Amino acid sequence: MAANNKTIFTALAANLLIAVIKFISGAATSSSAMISEGVHSVVDTTNQLLLLLGIRRSKRSPDERRPFGYGKEIYFWSFIVSILIFGMGGCISFYQGVIHIKHPPPLEDPTWNYIVLAFSLVFEGTSLIVAVREFDKVRGELSWWTAIHRSKDPASFIVLFEDGAAVIGLLVVALMVYLGHHYNNPYLDGVASLIVGVILTIVSVLLARESRSLLMGEGIAPATQLHIRTLVERDPAVIKVQHIFSTYQSPEEVMLLLMVTFKDEQDTEDINEAILRIRKSIIAVYPLIHFIIVQPEPGKELT
Repeated sequence: MAANNKTIFTALAANLLIAVIKFISGAATSSSAMISEGVHSVVDTTNQLLLLLGIRRSKRSPDERRPFGYGKEIYFWSFIVSILIFGMGGCISFYQGVIHIKHPPPLEDPTWNYIVLAFSLVFEGTSLIVAVREFDKVRGELSWWTAIHRSKDPASFIVLFEDGAAVIGLLVVALMVYLGHHYNNPYLDGVASLIVGVILTIVSVLLARESRSLLMGEGIAPATQLHIRTLVERDPAVIKVQHIFSTYQSPEEVMLLLMVTFKDEQDTEDINEAILRIRKSIIAVYPLIHFIIVQPEPGKELT
């Protein structure tokens, strides 16, 4: 989580600085594309603050109201972030684009726009590189999309998506600013805003899908379930693991329910000792599994 905080703080500093200079440039040159990019940076800044809030709130200790802790707070705030990307970023970009296509302002000297875009690319590119490197550490041999889909830590891939969208958006705006002045076509500035809106909408949908899945409750991977089943069935008191249920309470906490058939000759004390052994053996291999409930079940298959 510390690595994710580093990624978020880097993106926060970059977006806050970029938002200021984009708005100044957009106001000075009457560029809707630059204003849309400024809004984009403000949204990203807000999102990083919300992610930090979610991380902080998710670290609260369990209490009577939340006996399993507040870990899912990070999933809730991640979902809010995905909504804001569309609601604040995408919709305002669409609005700016439509207004400036209907009523295109006269073209101004684009020098300041180019300067702002160049600095923005440096800052956003640096933030993206940091996000890529941090995510690459946990990606392993998986493909990028598979790693994102399997990740249970939304803070890592949200910043990755945001920075990637920001860099693509800046390149689009730079191209449209150049073409607009080269061909003396003021409508291309509004088109750039519409394209930025489309990019933000796509990112919003992808992030909402992943965040919703985590918020609804994702379980451990099938391979992990199989390994846990093998570990439990090695215990001399166990006949078979009937069912495994699991859910991520947070990126760092998993709750596990095992329905286990024990040998008939085991009395209550023997079963209690076996449950303690099972818990220790699982936690030794999977320290993220903090809550383990073992439910004895009869030998007949449950239906």
